[in-house]
Amino acid sequence: MNHTDALVQRRNRAFGPGAPLFYDTPLHIVRGQGAYLFDSEGRRYVDMYNNVPCVGHAHPVVAEAIARQAATLNVHSRYLHEGAIELAERLSALHGPQIESVLFTCSATEANEVAIRMARMATGHEGVICTNAAYHGNTTLVSSLTYVGSSRPETDTIGSFPFPEKFRPIAPGLDEDALRAAYLNALDATIQRFQKSGKGVAALLVCSIFANEGLPDVPKGFMAAASERIRAAGGLVISDEVQAGYGRTGSWWGYDITEFVPDIVVTGKPMGNGVPLAATASSESLMANFRGKTRYFNTYAASPLQAAAGLAVLDVITRENLISHAGKVGGWLKAEMQRRASASPVIGDVRGVGLFIGVDIVTPGSLTPDANRAAWICDRLKDAGFLTSNAGLHRNIVKIRPPLVFGLEEAEAFLGAWDAVVADIHV
Repeated sequence: MNHTDALVQRRNRAFGPGAPLFYDTPLHIVRGQGAYLFDSEGRRYVDMYNNVPCVGHAHPVVAEAIARQAATLNVHSRYLHEGAIELAERLSALHGPQIESVLFTCSATEANEVAIRMARMATGHEGVICTNAAYHGNTTLVSSLTYVGSSRPETDTIGSFPFPEKFRPIAPGLDEDALRAAYLNALDATIQRFQKSGKGVAALLVCSIFANEGLPDVPKGFMAAASERIRAAGGLVISDEVQAGYGRTGSWWGYDITEFVPDIVVTGKPMGNGVPLAATASSESLMANFRGKTRYFNTYAASPLQAAAGLAVLDVITRENLISHAGKVGGWLKAEMQRRASASPVIGDVRGVGLFIGVDIVTPGSLTPDANRAAWICDRLKDAGFLTSNAGLHRNIVKIRPPLVFGLEEAEAFLGAWDAVVADIHV
């Protein structure tokens, strides 16, 4: 038995069998630096997937801030500490005037649960609406929104609508205005169901760029119109920015790209560059209502260590101009991938914004999603030294989401690997 197989067996005993791993042959990663990861044998891989270390693996500014704070003080949040206050103030200032206060947690699952509870308490309604290919976390409440209407049934308080897209639209042959109206009609039906049942609409919770759904091109104006409908029904709009935020799209927030104004914003993974840190942000009145009714606290959240990591990440993003960098490099890579799509029968579409790109893999001659081929491509890219994954509703999207420090040199090398892998596909 080789070392990898032995480590997998040991892991299964320690974690319990079934804990997920990427790739047919799992990787044993021991070190990271910038946009690169290194395995136990010293092989270097370009990380094209992780949004946790958004400013790069082992960034010296963030690492030093974490080490300095850990060597000074780390306690729970029930003492005064300027760092956490400053982080909340700086985070709020990155949004519009409707966002004033922040509640810190350790994971986006927790932050999304807080957002849902906050909306229900503020509105007095219970109905929560998501898309039919959503994923927002793992608690009992938040996981009830996963793939509702696809593989999980709707309930009396959780409803869904088909996620808006142009590539495989809800109805064929519609222009953009008619397609937007068709998706809004589907949303209206879910709103009306909650209103008729007496549950009412508490919130619409969506990833602002529909990342888990496969980064669809959304009919223009959909999210602004959807937000109007939710508010007219007495609900609030929650933007899940865990994948879309912190400069990923070439803008601070994904909701800037899909052009709507949220009432509540959830952030997570990128905030601490590896330190568990997430947040629910809202108006002061929404936050005060929630805190007054729950006395919510989290032992490890709003800690000095979280604050040090979070502030360092914001500093690095600003000082290194990573948001415009993501827009520039991501735009170039997307254009190059789109050029390749026209010559490849297995690429149905290339979508995305900034350093978040999805390559839709299809059965040649059709728009039929090909999840097996997408997984095969990801495994072959791994063998070539580039780490991606397959995702989306149909698991046929090659998901490209590197750290924000990923540059043109790495992008050019990736294209060479992509071309070599695709050349080996027999159709």
